[in-house]
Amino acid sequence: MKKIAVLAACFALSCSTLALAQSDPVALYKSKCQVCHGADGRGITPAGQKLGVLDIHSPQVAKMSDAELFEIIKKGKGKMPAYDIKLTDGQIKEQIVYMRLLK
Repeated sequence: MKKIAVLAACFALSCSTLALAQSDPVALYKSKCQVCHGADGRGITPAGQKLGVLDIHSPQVAKMSDAELFEIIKKGKGKMPAYDIKLTDGQIKEQIVYMRLLK
């Protein structure tokens, strides 16, 4: 019985740690997006300028629906790679919310 309790506690701890890691949009943005889009989302980075990254504050991006942004992040567009394998749908949705908050 003691072994089962210890295993259950370890499982619960590992699941909560995994959920916490997956639900940190700031850390995820820093690790996946910031190199091109910059800390403020303006795309003023060497990689962002080289690739012609759009400023997420621009009217062009601001008028895009969450569904449009979701598809771009998931499937890629132009020089932006697809993140369908690297991010879950939930993480993509969190990134969209985070991007909108950067304004």
